[in-house]
Amino acid sequence: MNSPVFDLLVKLVSIDKSIVQPAYVQVAQQITNAIQRGYLEKGSKLPGTRGLSELLNVHRNTAVAIYDELASQGWVNIIPNKGTFVVVPEDSKVKIKAPTQHIDQVYEYPKIPGFPFQQSFNLASTKEETTAKYSISDGKPDLRLHPVHQFSRWYSAAMKRKPLINKWNRTSALVPSVFSTQLCNYLNATRGFHIKPTNLLNTRSTEMSLYIVSQVLINLGDLVLVGQLSNYLANMIFQQAGAKIKTVPVDDEGLDIGYIKKHLIHERIRCIYVCSNRDYPTTTTLSTKRRLQLLELAKTHGFAIIEDDFDHDFQFEGSSMLPMASADANGNIIYLGKLGQSLFPSFHTGFVVAPEQVITEANNYLQLLDAQGDLIQEQMLSELISEGEIYRLKKKNIVTYKQRRDALCAFLNEYFDNILEWQIPSGGLALWLRFKNPISLVKLAKEAEKLDLFLPKTILYQDKDTCAIRFGYGNLNEEELKIVIEKLKQAYLLLVAA
Repeated sequence: MNSPVFDLLVKLVSIDKSIVQPAYVQVAQQITNAIQRGYLEKGSKLPGTRGLSELLNVHRNTAVAIYDELASQGWVNIIPNKGTFVVVPEDSKVKIKAPTQHIDQVYEYPKIPGFPFQQSFNLASTKEETTAKYSISDGKPDLRLHPVHQFSRWYSAAMKRKPLINKWNRTSALVPSVFSTQLCNYLNATRGFHIKPTNLLNTRSTEMSLYIVSQVLINLGDLVLVGQLSNYLANMIFQQAGAKIKTVPVDDEGLDIGYIKKHLIHERIRCIYVCSNRDYPTTTTLSTKRRLQLLELAKTHGFAIIEDDFDHDFQFEGSSMLPMASADANGNIIYLGKLGQSLFPSFHTGFVVAPEQVITEANNYLQLLDAQGDLIQEQMLSELISEGEIYRLKKKNIVTYKQRRDALCAFLNEYFDNILEWQIPSGGLALWLRFKNPISLVKLAKEAEKLDLFLPKTILYQDKDTCAIRFGYGNLNEEELKIVIEKLKQAYLLLVAA
């Protein structure tokens, strides 16, 4: 009974009766771990079931169950009339967590690496957690409006298409994919383009598109101009690419092109980031006059314009303004967009429209990041474009979102008439709410969270000239909007009374 194996088991194996896990499973896991770590070598003979039961002070049936569990997983070999011997399966590499008396600390994986690495301040996560029931977004669509049953049928049909296997096995593409051709046709029809698949790159998201474009376009120290209040995610991407960012004032006509001419044009501008239909976050539309001025500046000084059309699908009054890229004869514009915002987020697709040479280089980066792509998504979207479903879903949802916008404005008039000011945008899923008398938005968010309403920091804009909220309403129905506005008013009153 005093064999080395017996002594080792005395040190390593213990049973915790305070947990619900059966004793035989606890012991089996600990013995397995001892085998994986090399404490019990291949061929070692384990104690008999009677000896193991005495060692652990358990019933002999429990000892039998321990060895049966180990044998079923391939860790021991039970030979009748000879004993139980350790076996090390060749493919058993996964560590099984099991606390023991002496080696449980080994299971704590290191938090600090044993080597230096580069930590990026620019990519620090902006995600915030909350337990609040209600939350205001920066303009997200409502997932509840997505056609779940239709979606299941479309996805299933796309999966069954026999040509999919051939596409997966294809090593090179001699002709544009059906999806690229369909997407080109759709963009030409809806955005006034005259592009070919060679001018188009599709990605997983607008952010992925912008990341790839920034890698192609920006070198360390390059000057990038953005709006004074701008898209924080875009700024993070530019900074990570090594850009030097300078801001340009934004007024009722959008980006102030006169300010660029007066103060920044003498510097070597690499690119200017603008939003095509509605500025982020202010929802202001860049006027036609300023669009023409910006195009002329880009042509004269040879810089790029990154035109982000993130909410083209949500136009309520009239038609969306055609992108500047649709009238770009000099190749100065890189256009970013998104398709499928009436579907589940995993089936949104981003795309880039640019001169062919830019697309070729951007595609090289895409192959590193996402060589496989998502052929099922492409197959499904191709069919939805071809059959007109994308357009029908968009038009159907626009009716709902317009009703929500109008309901929100009515609630704001009722509860915040003398407190906030806002302009009703012609589209998009957010309002720019400005406080007439500045308050602490951080304190407002704290008071709101006490009332079960979450205001993420990314929608709060406050400096010496600004006290505003980008209020995304798309993800809230009319009943929820009323509750949210009531809670926001309560939080405001608590704050000003303090």
